Order: sequence, then structure tokens, then C-alpha cells
Amino acid sequence: MALVAGFVLAALNLRPAIAGISPLLDEIMDDVGLSPAGGGAITTVMMVCLGVFGAVAPLLARRVGLDRTLLAGLLVIAAGVSLRGLDGALVLYLGSALAATAIAVMNVAMPGVVKQHFPSRINLMTGIYVSAVVAGAATSSALVIPLEHLTGYGWRGVSVLLAVPALLGALLWLPQARRGRPGGQNGPRPIGAVLRSPVTWYVTGLMGLQSLTFYVMLAWLPTIFIEAGLPAEQAGYLLSLTNLVQVGTSLAVPLLAGRQPSQVPYVVGACVLTALGYLGMLLAPTTLPWVWMIVLGVGQGATFALSLLIIALRPANSATVTALSAVAQSVGYGVAALGPVLFGLLREVSGGWSAPLTAGLVVIAVQTVTGWHAGRPATLGR
Repeated sequence: MALVAGFVLAALNLRPAIAGISPLLDEIMDDVGLSPAGGGAITTVMMVCLGVFGAVAPLLARRVGLDRTLLAGLLVIAAGVSLRGLDGALVLYLGSALAATAIAVMNVAMPGVVKQHFPSRINLMTGIYVSAVVAGAATSSALVIPLEHLTGYGWRGVSVLLAVPALLGALLWLPQARRGRPGGQNGPRPIGAVLRSPVTWYVTGLMGLQSLTFYVMLAWLPTIFIEAGLPAEQAGYLLSLTNLVQVGTSLAVPLLAGRQPSQVPYVVGACVLTALGYLGMLLAPTTLPWVWMIVLGVGQGATFALSLLIIALRPANSATVTALSAVAQSVGYGVAALGPVLFGLLREVSGGWSAPLTAGLVVIAVQTVTGWHAGRPATLGR
């Protein structure tokens, strides 16, 4: 029970350091004296770290083991969010980068932890893991402002408070890390060994493109609805709705898909639902917008969960899981970091949202093709 509790709490800490910035961004910019570009750079720095530093995880896991890598990640998250609560723009960026680096390493390590500790319950634990990640993002973005008002600490104090769940997770995971096996011969094989397999690139394509379509919506969805004529408050609720829908979907889909040798029908279905959400915003954004957001949330939540489930299922052992996870998530988040910027540039050039949303549908079509191949039965690194 302690193992499961520590695992879930670790997963809950994988998004608050990122998602908790957005609601406080205006206050942060005013306090620190940042321009809008400087404020946006906080998230950009974190996204770049997610893409770059995930590759460090296999090296750490091979040296000290997966369990101790996870413990270190939780401690570094706590240090990073505490650091950015200090005075000055430099520590704000450094603390954000430190927290994001730890998240990048943990993102890569978590599927390997699932394979190592729960080999007979990969589908269940992947569902719990992904649901916890999504719930952590939704909860933190919803609660940081009320927490600020309740405590009276301001954004700096709230940032430091985000260290508490990370420290609690570290405390729960400490016994496992102390008795967990160290690195060495049982550590992950080098990333280069998985790069030669086509399976790796299909999985990477699925992970990267679903991340791109998700972060595009996270960045621009309220603006799309506002410019279509909906009130800003309603646009914010629509974003919250599509994120909340993903929690339940992320839990249910791996339980169903993990029982089958092929995940192709689930991947294709999830991509179709994501495309329908995009199509609804393109053709009729103010007609039944709640329906479009529910459909989009089901599609995106399922695709994210399936990406991580496939990463855990395809390799033969936890070592290769970590190597595959490093490639898929490092490249994936690197691709995803470009999405919101390119989407915004296309909006600026075209003068509306039709061209960007159409481009999004093209990306989802390519995502479906990579997902088709990634979802087929295969074993990597036997």
C-alpha cells in the first residue's frame, strides 16, 4: 500500500510546477517587472527542459536505480519551486528550469517504475499514473488563486507551498528508494540500442504529436472561443471542462486497452475524437461548445494514456522501457514546445483560426498513422 501511495503522489507532482504558473502569471510579471514575452518565457524554459533533460533519466537510472532516481526528482522539484519564490527574475527562471528538469527525468522514469514494480498490472497502474498526472495539473491550476487568497502569502508563498506535496511524496518513497536495487547491470540499456527499431519512432511520433495537439489547446483554446464571441469566463470554464474530462478517461482507457494484444482500435478511436473536437471548434465554435470540449477531452486524455501505456507494454523489461521513454518523451516534448508558437504565428499570418485549426487536423491525421503502427503488437529489446 505504501508503494502505491508513494507512486501516486509522485505522479501528482509531475504537473503542478508547470500548470500552477499560468493563473499567477499576471501577478508574477507585475511583481518581477517582466514583459509579456518575459512572462511567456517561464513556460517556454520549462518546456525546453522537458524536451532536453529527459535523456538524462536512463543514465541516472543505470547508475543509481529507478527508485532513487524518482526520489531525487521529487527533492529537486521541491528545491526548484522553492527557489523561484525568492526575489529576482534570475531565480524565477532558474527555479522553473530546475523543477522542469526534475519533471523531465521523472516523466521518463515513471513507465519504467510501472514495468519494474507492477509487471502484472501495467494497464491498471498506467491508468492510475496518468489520471494522477492530469488531476495534478487540473487541481493546481484551479487552486493556486484560492490558496493565495486563503493564506495571504502572495504568489511567492504559494510557489513555496507547492514544495510540500513533493516533499511528502519523497517521504513516502524514501523506504522504497532505500531498499530498491541500485543501477549497474540491471540498469537501462543505452538509448542508442532502441534507436534502430522502427517501433521506437512510431511510439515517439504518437507521443510527440499528441503532446503538440494538447499544448496547442492548453495555450490557445480560451482565445479561440473568446474571438468566436463567447465571454472570457465561459471560455475559461470550457478549458477546465476538457481538462477534467481527461481524468476519468485516462484511468478507464488503459484498463480496457491493456487487456488486448493490439491497441490500434483504441488509438484510432482516440485520434478520431480529438479530430472531432478540433472540427467542432473550426466549424461551429459557439454551437454546443460544451459537447466539443467533452469530445476533445475524451480524445486527448485517451491518446495521452495510450501513449504511456504503449511505452510500458512494448519493451521486454524495465530497462528498455526507460530507454524508449527517454527517446519518446524527449523528442515528443521538443516537438510539443514548437506547437503553440507555430499555431500563434499561423493565426497572425492568416488573420483567423481556420488555418491553424485545419493545420491541427492535419497533425492529428499524421498522429493517427503513427499511432496505428505504435499500437500493433510488438516486443522491443527482448
